[in-house]
Amino acid sequence: MPFNITISDIIDIMLVALILFQLYRFIRGTAAFSIFLGISFIYVTWLVVKALKMELMTALLGQVMGVGIIALIIVFQQELRRFLLAIGNRYITTQRFSLKKIFSSQKEDSETLRIVEKIVKACESMSAKKIGALIIIGRKSSLDTFSEGGEILNAQVSSELLETIFFKNTPLHDGATLIAGDIILAARCPLPSTDQMSIPANFGMRHRAAIGISEHSDAMAVVISEENGCITVAISGKYMYNISPNELRNILLSGKLK
Repeated sequence: MPFNITISDIIDIMLVALILFQLYRFIRGTAAFSIFLGISFIYVTWLVVKALKMELMTALLGQVMGVGIIALIIVFQQELRRFLLAIGNRYITTQRFSLKKIFSSQKEDSETLRIVEKIVKACESMSAKKIGALIIIGRKSSLDTFSEGGEILNAQVSSELLETIFFKNTPLHDGATLIAGDIILAARCPLPSTDQMSIPANFGMRHRAAIGISEHSDAMAVVISEENGCITVAISGKYMYNISPNELRNILLSGKLK
């Protein structure tokens, strides 16, 4: 019996392949990938025993597959969150289609540049002095949830204040400093850590927390290593290591990694 393949069938297959490929990109190198392989193995086994009409095994695995969707949502909650954030950031709130860009004024652009310059200046200075730092720069998502457990500052952004916060002898140097707009919202904030297994072994808790918050929100995270002074930026679960101040400036202004 010949197969009748239509254009809609081809589009259907391509869309499914694209979704599976994007899902693979988000879970590769994490513990969730092993869980996904385990679930896939159970599903294939269920199809085989069902085809062989092994009623007991079919009924047993059928009960497991019956709650499969709920289990997937629970197990892959973080990955699904990252996936949806990436879609929103890449296809909905990009600079090309952003309403903010359409209605933004030259004054707002200069204000953004001024804030970025202050952050870059502080990072360049702390990098040269090998002062460890973790700076979170909010975008669309609110950072209020992540400020819980930290010290609320609500102070104007300045390079001097950022350097003072992360000076080793100050009580605020541990944890993250959150920046929302032109305000330093809070300091010494605890952040969720990533569960990615493929990150370099020399990445410490600051780097893991930076990648972690970029997975939970659309914020940009800047890390300065106290071991070697290298600057790292994390966005949407991805990162760039050992970048220059000029590269940092370009990333903060564009909102995306190269």
